[in-house]
Amino acid sequence: MGLFLKITLAVVLVVLLWRMWPATKHWMENGPKGSRGDWMSFVLIIAAIVGFVALMIVSVRN
Repeated sequence: MGLFLKITLAVVLVVLLWRMWPATKHWMENGPKGSRGDWMSFVLIIAAIVGFVALMIVSVRN
């Protein structure tokens, strides 16, 4: 990838982040707050996904 393309992509990324900042700030201040049960469900789902991927990696090696 050429230097010009890298610089162009970096500029585009910065502009996108700059444009998204007001909406992100508003959502973080006024968005829904998760309860303890919501977070436990999230952790359980992520743990199941990580376990499934680990099982797939182990089964491929054997």
